[in-house]
Amino acid sequence: MIKRSFNAYLQSYQGLSKEIWLLALITFINRAGTMVVPFLSLYLTASLGYTLSEVGWVMTAFGTGSILGSWLGGKLTDHIGYYKVMLVSLIGSGVIFIVVQYLSEFWYLTTGIFVLMLVADMFRPAMYVSIRTHSKPENATRSVTLIRLAINLGFSFGPAIGGAIIAMMTYGVLFWIDGVTCMIAAILLYLLIHEKNQTATLSVDASTTKNTSAYTDVPYLVFLMVVFITGVMFLQLFATVPLYYKTIHLLTESQIGWLIAMNGMIIFLFEMPLINWLENQKISKTTVLWIGTLFLGLGFWVFNFSSWVGILIISMVFITLGEMLIFPFANSFAMERSKRGKAGEYMALFPIAFSAAHIIGPNLGMQLTEQFGYNFTWTLVFLASAVGLLLCYYLRYRLKVEKAGYENTDQKI
Repeated sequence: MIKRSFNAYLQSYQGLSKEIWLLALITFINRAGTMVVPFLSLYLTASLGYTLSEVGWVMTAFGTGSILGSWLGGKLTDHIGYYKVMLVSLIGSGVIFIVVQYLSEFWYLTTGIFVLMLVADMFRPAMYVSIRTHSKPENATRSVTLIRLAINLGFSFGPAIGGAIIAMMTYGVLFWIDGVTCMIAAILLYLLIHEKNQTATLSVDASTTKNTSAYTDVPYLVFLMVVFITGVMFLQLFATVPLYYKTIHLLTESQIGWLIAMNGMIIFLFEMPLINWLENQKISKTTVLWIGTLFLGLGFWVFNFSSWVGILIISMVFITLGEMLIFPFANSFAMERSKRGKAGEYMALFPIAFSAAHIIGPNLGMQLTEQFGYNFTWTLVFLASAVGLLLCYYLRYRLKVEKAGYENTDQKI
């Protein structure tokens, strides 16, 4: 039984290209060094003395830079290719990470965070296009999942090590580590992966589609609304939740780091087998998104049920399960939908929706918490999940109508 389960686990990783594995390695190194983000709200309050309201505005600058960076990355990917965009983003963000640690005045730091995310998130649409270029269509979801596993494995190491570093040294060391690991990732990308011409792949896709603009693709826009809402919810994990851990449950930075690292370890151990099983069950992506949105909402709502510290672990399990169900299939949905038009345009709007959540989510969470308290914020997050559930139903309906329309057209022809 154990041997059969282990073989099934290994089988879920088979069939992926060498380039996808190398991208996963580079992503892991880069993400393992990204230690600042989970502690950014704590850094701004504990080290720089910012108020929750000021932290909210810094987080808004974070999200605004992310949106513009994703848009710019998509445009550049369509014009100069994903490879050059990825290299420039990694090198540039590495330099800026090191510079940002020396900014403490509110407006200087806010501008620095904006520029950092502008450069760093150029990487995201380029990476999505690279995944599509280097993977077979039937392996698209698992390829995305492998990259996410690398991100989350790195994310498991990052907060845990970051929390220990803060306890022993200073927050400034984290910025140096972030900057250096970005540059190491850029060097490995240059040495290990060669640019592949994506023109042929895109032209084959375009020949079988209507070349629809992403901006007029209604089901895709509804899908982006789901991504935005779930993003607003999920990002509370890095904004209000660490403060909740510290102020309400009196956890240390090291304990917070280990608790957040639990998220990454669960994903590393269980996400790929779960995705492989769901794909074999032929469950629709919209159904998976619906279930994931429900679990994500419950993960925050359970905070209201008890002051017992064990509820933090229960919450993290729910949030992680929701994340495992939502994000791989959302990535895959976006990549499949991008075959209808320019890949860069489609794959830029996808991270832009998540970046828009960066603008609204953390700031909204901070402002609501400061004005009405944590319980009110967790309840509102759960209500947001209800809106997301309704949108998932509507998305499924639009896709059925679209499919029926294609079938009727084929019959007429």
